[in-house]
Amino acid sequence: MSTVEVEQVMVVKTELFHQCGYFQGFSDQPDRYLPTLLSPQNNQYLPRNQMEQDPSFKQLIPYCIFQYRSGDGTLQVFQYRRGSGQGESRLHRKRSVGIGGHVSTVDADNHSPYELGMQRELDEEVIIDTEFEQQLVGLINDDQTDVGKVHLGIVHLFTVNQPNVTARESAIIESGFRPVQELLLGLDDFESWSQICMQALFSRM
Repeated sequence: MSTVEVEQVMVVKTELFHQCGYFQGFSDQPDRYLPTLLSPQNNQYLPRNQMEQDPSFKQLIPYCIFQYRSGDGTLQVFQYRRGSGQGESRLHRKRSVGIGGHVSTVDADNHSPYELGMQRELDEEVIIDTEFEQQLVGLINDDQTDVGKVHLGIVHLFTVNQPNVTARESAIIESGFRPVQELLLGLDDFESWSQICMQALFSRM
């Protein structure tokens, strides 16, 4: 019998998300959802391996995007490619603009487990050697992919003073800030959440 501990991750019932107001793609109304979804009475911690296959639950994922405006006014976004050693196997080799991951029971003994989980994931994945401002900007739901059916993204936009964000995890490869317009022209190489965010947040610039 295996003694490997199974990770328990924060989830909400998909039905509850639908009751708050179903959408496909990006919603710029996080205040409509988060008071309900992040309420301790509405979320729970269940085995990640089971939740990855159960669309009756949504795993809540902080998804942090870093932007920087260079001296010539060019807006740039931090991007990377997911190596084979990083997290969700269904996203390996895909490019991404989002840093983050699951909130789990290691974050639960806190008055704000979601915030603690987001900070833990940031500390594990990147080094932020610059001052920044952070803003909660929206949610992502993508029921058109197998990964998206069981996850709900909560999008945070970090505006950094300097482009000093570097990868800490070895599975975050080919990373760095690139001009927004360049990324928009190559969206097909990105995971669906990154495509959704780039189009929602930057396509009109």
